Amino acid sequence: MLNPKPMPERSQRSDGAPTEDGRARAPAEPRSFAPAERAARTDDPFDGLLPQAWDRIDIPSLIRLAESAEPVAKAPEADASRRALVVIPCLNEEAVIAQVIAQILEDDGLVDPLVLVADGGSSDRSREIVAEIAARDPRVRLMENPGRLQSAGMNLAARMMGGDRPWLVRVDAHADYPKNYASTLIEEARRTGADSVVVSMDTRGEGFFQRAVAAAQNSLLGTGGSAHRLASHGQWVDHGHHALFSLDAYAQAGGYDESFSHNEDAELDLRLAEQGGRIWLTDKVRIGYYPRSTPRALAKQYYGYGRGRARTVLKHYTPLKIRQTLPLAVAPAVAGLALAPLFWAFAIPALLWIAAALGYGALLGVKKRDPAAFLSGPAAMIMHLAWSAGFWVQLATWRRDRKAAPPVRFAPQAAS
Repeated sequence: MLNPKPMPERSQRSDGAPTEDGRARAPAEPRSFAPAERAARTDDPFDGLLPQAWDRIDIPSLIRLAESAEPVAKAPEADASRRALVVIPCLNEEAVIAQVIAQILEDDGLVDPLVLVADGGSSDRSREIVAEIAARDPRVRLMENPGRLQSAGMNLAARMMGGDRPWLVRVDAHADYPKNYASTLIEEARRTGADSVVVSMDTRGEGFFQRAVAAAQNSLLGTGGSAHRLASHGQWVDHGHHALFSLDAYAQAGGYDESFSHNEDAELDLRLAEQGGRIWLTDKVRIGYYPRSTPRALAKQYYGYGRGRARTVLKHYTPLKIRQTLPLAVAPAVAGLALAPLFWAFAIPALLWIAAALGYGALLGVKKRDPAAFLSGPAAMIMHLAWSAGFWVQLATWRRDRKAAPPVRFAPQAAS
């Protein structure tokens, strides 16, 4: 892959501290949320962040706040630097959304919090549950997300409700959060001067297959040594599980690319680093993550991850890391099995991969003394193969998709 091209030095960070030289490159495709032409510069840091079609959105109609809810008193000026907008992208999360909101608000250090649930068109009771909570608690609001994707919901929330809140916190519904989660992230950002704070994940399972996936994702077999999966101490990183942003840095980077359904977090981290932003992986809090519970759902998820990673590489011309390059060879190796009847050596790469995955899984099963962990090998094989297939499919269809795909546009949905 080509290396990034240099960009002019950015001499000043948003907080006034000097920064290191940034590096940037011309993107291989335009960001979906940036208009083709910009008007004169305004004071709004999010000007031009979202699709042009969103200029026609009736903003008040997207936010649902019960009439009976009492307004929250403004925070004292001394505490204003700790105010945060917490965004929870949501789509059919009726089983967990109430618990996640409660966990986030179980925070003694939060100052004047606003929890915004960005619903992408749930067909279950998610919206009703959030509306009921908002009727009792003015710190919670329900927002329509016409773009449906998490990236679109985050961008819209930041533009509409960021205001004078200096921090943007992203919360995913399929996770468990410790007490004082958001306030700890804010303190870490203030202590380190980071533009973004990311967190480590402990994957947890309930059913047999989910426990097998968790065992794989908590090991080298499933993560390849990813820092936000295995790190045990705080450190500066180039990517991690998104948790908190300085709103200024988020706006300057351009927010999420809404044309990405997967890997939008890693793609944003690249642009954040280009402008001199720093990402801190905290060891003060960890989250619990629940993986997909069926082989089909797991394969679909990792197929999307593979396609998303390929799009990031094609957009920024960034080389893959070793832990990403090795799984990339899995799909070609499996395809080679079709040629094995012609010449037996074609089967060797796939057989070596199968043996390595099953053997590592067996060791994990013995180490954890959990029968489900013995299946971590097959679970990891699903992840490897789906990721590799998704990457190669995206490479093969890139030029066609780039030529045929229309710009992303989002029309507002009427609030019901």
